[in-house]
Amino acid sequence: MAKLGVGVVGVGTMGKQHAYNLRHLIPEAQLIAVADTDIERAKLVATELEIDHHYSSVEAMVERKDVQAIVVVTPAKFHGAAMKVCAHAGKDIFCEKPFTLTVEEADEVLDLTQNAGVRVQVGHVRRYDPPNVSAKRRIEAGEIGDPVIFKSLARDPAPPPVGYMASGVNGMFFQDSTVHEFDLGRWLMNDEISEIHAYGAVLVFPEIAQFNDIDTALLNMKFSRGALGAVENYMQSGYGYDVRTEVVGSKGTIITGYLQQTAEVVLTAAGAKTDVVDHFLVRFADGYLHQMRDFVQTILTDRSTKVDAFDGRQSVAVAAAAERSYREGRAVTVQNRSRTSRAS
Repeated sequence: MAKLGVGVVGVGTMGKQHAYNLRHLIPEAQLIAVADTDIERAKLVATELEIDHHYSSVEAMVERKDVQAIVVVTPAKFHGAAMKVCAHAGKDIFCEKPFTLTVEEADEVLDLTQNAGVRVQVGHVRRYDPPNVSAKRRIEAGEIGDPVIFKSLARDPAPPPVGYMASGVNGMFFQDSTVHEFDLGRWLMNDEISEIHAYGAVLVFPEIAQFNDIDTALLNMKFSRGALGAVENYMQSGYGYDVRTEVVGSKGTIITGYLQQTAEVVLTAAGAKTDVVDHFLVRFADGYLHQMRDFVQTILTDRSTKVDAFDGRQSVAVAAAAERSYREGRAVTVQNRSRTSRAS
């Protein structure tokens, strides 16, 4: 069986999970090497996964002829630079979300990768989550008629460590977190977000104010064909990792998402007790595996990626519009572009 030689750049929490999936759960892939600016971390992950090669940079990794594809899981600030290196080396790319942190760099990378003829898949995992996949099929089959309202909420159990914010490399709230909802809305509604009005505040994580960021947001959106949307994003639920989505159609509604991890409820005199999903790697474990398996199979069979650089670019543009709307206190038009256009 032909195998795809893959390298993973950035082996923190998310990168290590992708590397594990490639090494142990995707037979069509051969994990050749990992890389990280923290060379000791790269060495440790390589040892744990029982692979022979580790590096301190993507530049060193792309020199390998047996690596055909690179999985980019660096902090978001460095996504663009890593993808440029991969494109110049002719390597196909899987890049975690967000695609980039600015629309300008997103346009540059989109055009560069297209010109280089390398395929890019962006890690918008919600598209591979089984409940969302089922919802998409039902919507396309016309079960709820024409989609007219998109509603989504995402609540993290607790804020990230202050150091995560202080590093300044992971993007602002709308780029790092809400971007999931933007891409999911585009996909489920099969339409572009054309206008957005974002409200944001610092309500539960006062330390974040020093980084000019927020911990809570409510956003209203318009889609280009007239449908409407609403998103809630919150950093501190206090009870678990809570992600739910609703698509209202002209003939019905689909609701996806769950909070309870196991199908068990304990009833006693003290009340009802159940568990909850406590981490994104738990909630979207299937989605992360499915998306990486799809990427490997896509490259091996020479197909186009399902969540491509254009999709990544469009969500970056929505996040930029949301940031501007919040800062300026008004609705903002999203700087969309068509699939066939080039950046000016």
